[in-house]
Amino acid sequence: MKKQDIRILLVDDEPDILEILKYNLSSEGYQVSTAKNGVEGVEKAKKKKPHLIILDVMMPEMDGIEACEIIRNTDGLKDTIITFLTARGEDYSQVAGFEAGADDYITKPVKPKVLVSKVKALLRRLKEDQEPQPEIKKVGDIVINREEYKVVNAGKEIVLPRKEFELLSLLTSKPDKVFKREVILDKVWGQEVVVGGRTIDVHIRKLREKIGDHHFITVKGVGYKFVL
Repeated sequence: MKKQDIRILLVDDEPDILEILKYNLSSEGYQVSTAKNGVEGVEKAKKKKPHLIILDVMMPEMDGIEACEIIRNTDGLKDTIITFLTARGEDYSQVAGFEAGADDYITKPVKPKVLVSKVKALLRRLKEDQEPQPEIKKVGDIVINREEYKVVNAGKEIVLPRKEFELLSLLTSKPDKVFKREVILDKVWGQEVVVGGRTIDVHIRKLREKIGDHHFITVKGVGYKFVL
């Protein structure tokens, strides 16, 4: 996909930040739209269907966490890459962001060149997502439909955010195989993306709640495996 075809939405309540980020990303050739709060961000996301959304957490009217949750549950936006851009770097804030369905987390202030590099790394996933994958996979009572990003467990459809879906897909690709943490980070998040150490644990916990605790085994100091 060419740069000029890629749509990016910036959502932040600080005009100066929007102006700087828009200038630098537009200079790279991307189509860039902006919104000044969560409500406007959700509306523009539905209208523009961006490939990437850079979303501030602390905003008036609707914060980034709530906006992310709405976007993740909107048809046509479930595959959109979402990264938070915020001055809040605490672990609990990062965890809240990932639980809401974010793909990554960037702490500001961030230098424009660093942000552009991060955006390029995130957008590489668009190419990866275009690689052929088995459209429908059945593992026990679980059916994973990659084409529609749907999961059905014992006849019941379950809605999973993008990263939970990718993690489930990876673990179920080889039941009983222990996937090391570094392999999971590489396959699900990519080597060029830096995420917090608790990221995998948060996503595994959410999968246990939705799919069943007995399916996910922790191998202490190594990683995780899926069992039937």
